[in-house]
Amino acid sequence: MPLSTKAAHLALPAALLAGCTAALLLQPASAASADPSGPRRRDFAAGASTTSIPLPAGHGLAARDTPPFELLGVGWDGPPDALAGTGIRVRTRDADSGEWGGWHPLETDAEDGPDHAPHGATAPLWTGRSDGVEVDVRPGPGGPPPGLRLELVDPGRGTAAAAARTLPAEPARPADAGQVPRPAIVTRAGWGADESLRDQAFEYTGPVREVFVHHTATATDYACGDAPRVIRAIYQYHVKTSGWRDIGYNFLVDRCGTVYEGRAGGVELPVHGAHTLGFNTDSSGVAAIGTYVGDQPTQPLLDGLAAVAAWKLGLTGQPAEGRTPLTSTSDASRYPKGTVVDFDAVSGHRDAFNTECPGNALYDRLPALRTAAARLQTPPVPPTP
Repeated sequence: MPLSTKAAHLALPAALLAGCTAALLLQPASAASADPSGPRRRDFAAGASTTSIPLPAGHGLAARDTPPFELLGVGWDGPPDALAGTGIRVRTRDADSGEWGGWHPLETDAEDGPDHAPHGATAPLWTGRSDGVEVDVRPGPGGPPPGLRLELVDPGRGTAAAAARTLPAEPARPADAGQVPRPAIVTRAGWGADESLRDQAFEYTGPVREVFVHHTATATDYACGDAPRVIRAIYQYHVKTSGWRDIGYNFLVDRCGTVYEGRAGGVELPVHGAHTLGFNTDSSGVAAIGTYVGDQPTQPLLDGLAAVAAWKLGLTGQPAEGRTPLTSTSDASRYPKGTVVDFDAVSGHRDAFNTECPGNALYDRLPALRTAAARLQTPPVPPTP
């Protein structure tokens, strides 16, 4: 939900919190406050930073000035479910206008992520360029977990590209077992990923037989040129606040239909993502940038989702309109661990987890999206001689 345009600074509805985004592990501060219990700022490449502000004893935070940020969330040192029953809401101050926005609740359930998360974090909230924050915390029955902290993310300018910025679309080729040409994909270098943040090793799963569609629960009417900033902010949060190896999604698609490489390891390989708790194995997570609870997805966005799904499933000969049995690996998913679930080959996040993601407006378009992806997998009938 990132934007440098004025639209990025509009107040965001609570529905944005129903998204499918992810987070990261705290590291020692590179620039610490003299007060060890005060704010800590960690600087990364090209002006990016994450500022941590402790919320001691589960108390909130009075309205205060902050360094500039564009995304926020709350992390803690306990298990992912340690905030059960806790209510957290925030409001922020627009850095351009100086006006305070309304209150927005943070989603405290861990709906995205690896099957064994190192610790907890809320879903992140895209705020647009902001320089002030206020936090209200209402502890649940278990009380606040240790290390509760507010995380403010500035995605910076992105690192200079040392590699190809875009993998061009493959030329048409004879279809083989449902394979289709690869769509053009903006690489991690293209969206300015700081590769020093992520785990340097790669993890792979079995052949990808399932695609789970998400939305990022960020602003919807963004300029497409701002999409890389949104992705960088989500990447920082997933790695530095939530403690994940890398960004959780395998691919992302913006409202103009541009496809972006997500988790590192090779776009054609079965990279093990952290996008659908309990069902990250043998699947790929593709996130639509925006919030599609009420806002309708654009046709270019739908076309981009269909193209990457058709291509990724086609690599293993999986029909886009087929079915895929997967086994749950987590009791925290929608199905108890060990349950075999028969999914549509292209499913929504809500099919595997109790969440709104990818929003009603996008979820309702999944049948048509499957049909479009299947059409891409169907080889054209050669003309009659």
